[in-house]
Amino acid sequence: MNINSICVCGAGTMGSGIALASAQSGLYTVLYELNTVVLENARAAMQKNLGQLTEKGKIAPGETEKILQRIRFTSDIQTCLADLFIEAIVENPEIKTGLFNQLAELNHSEVIFASNTSSLSVTSLAEKIKNPERVIGMHFFNPATVMKLVEVVKTVYTNEATVQMVVELAKQMGKVPVLCQDSPGFIVNRVARPFYIESLRIVEEGNIDFPVIDRLLEASGFKMGPFKLMDLIGNDVNYAVSCSVYRQLDNPERLKPSYIQEQHVAEKKLGRKSGEGYYKY
Repeated sequence: MNINSICVCGAGTMGSGIALASAQSGLYTVLYELNTVVLENARAAMQKNLGQLTEKGKIAPGETEKILQRIRFTSDIQTCLADLFIEAIVENPEIKTGLFNQLAELNHSEVIFASNTSSLSVTSLAEKIKNPERVIGMHFFNPATVMKLVEVVKTVYTNEATVQMVVELAKQMGKVPVLCQDSPGFIVNRVARPFYIESLRIVEEGNIDFPVIDRLLEASGFKMGPFKLMDLIGNDVNYAVSCSVYRQLDNPERLKPSYIQEQHVAEKKLGRKSGEGYYKY
């Protein structure tokens, strides 16, 4: 089966970014979102993004309309027909599996279901989805239109044909796919936990503050310090990943989530998207 069409479910920052990356690579794309306000905001954000790329000379004049014409924006699940579905919705396994099973009833049995989850077990999702051999993880990074890496997460159920098609699709989208087995945090989020958690731990101990740690690590070669990066990702998302990896690895003390970040989430200091996190925006 060739993948000629993609349906992205969820029109938040990540979902709309994946949809735009798909359309930019020439694929017919459906962007599905129940909330029509979020859907229209995604459309406006895409137009702005493409306009900026045109101004910078990165895409040709007139290309914006061609790219947008490849995207169908819909809030009607009955119109969600595609060769591959990528979900970028709330990190709730019941909602994710419910959505995929609903889509399975509307589509042919060859359809591939890919989860963009950053913390949940893809294997656990596959167990509850029709045709689990066609379930896979396809973990993009924010902003999805810019970041090249895509973790392709294989479960014990995923067949080789599905793996190869998703790897080739990622390449077609201009991404660099890295194949990994399903495990807590996959590769990037597993490796990145100490970067965030140790930085938070130093602040908890009262030795130093956020900007100093960021400046020191940036001076050491990191493009962005941990607190700036957590604000970009969203403290709610980052904290949820930390909690998930911590639980799945049987609560190791070295990976215990920070009460500072927990407090930021409780106070809705989520970062750039809320206007305040470790910094004000």
